[in-house]
Amino acid sequence: MIVITNPLAVADEIGIIDSLFEEGLSLLHVRKPDFSEVETAKFIHQIKHKYREKLVLHHHHEIAADFGINRIHFSKKDRKSNLIFPARFSKPCRYFSTSTHSIEDFNSLENDFNYAFLSPVFKSISKENYNPKKNLFEALKLKTNYTTKAIALGGIDSENIQKILENGFDDVALLGTIWNSPNPIKNFKLCQKIVLSLSA
Repeated sequence: MIVITNPLAVADEIGIIDSLFEEGLSLLHVRKPDFSEVETAKFIHQIKHKYREKLVLHHHHEIAADFGINRIHFSKKDRKSNLIFPARFSKPCRYFSTSTHSIEDFNSLENDFNYAFLSPVFKSISKENYNPKKNLFEALKLKTNYTTKAIALGGIDSENIQKILENGFDDVALLGTIWNSPNPIKNFKLCQKIVLSLSA
């Protein structure tokens, strides 16, 4: 599973992140849109060095190489601007992801992207009044892009994660169910247990 950081500061955030990795978190998307380059660097510095290879950087891509981060995420705005291309990144940046909000958007992606978020699948937990405009389960039946993995995002918790993985999505990304919870580690483990049972 993938976890995305809360865009705002969270109490004991670094401690929670370290615990998530200890519980088997695959990837952490570092998304702090209001952070300066210096603040982003300080944030990354606090995460244990052994987890750097599991970090995905959303902003200030130019510092990725300084930290040995080899995963870069492009927002829809980045992608549409034509100013940022994965090809311009040299090593160690080898893996690229992006965000999409429709199956048409997803299908039109270039082959540069290893995976893409497709959202929102359900009513968002973290964003008020952010609801699906279309049934993405039905939309996914129209998928023609088989190079890029489809990652479900939006309103995902332990109650609906099985439905997502049984209906065409390759993986899930969690945000609100982790950071809006009084017990984020417990919620992560509940979701992880279901995912592992489905892959057994």
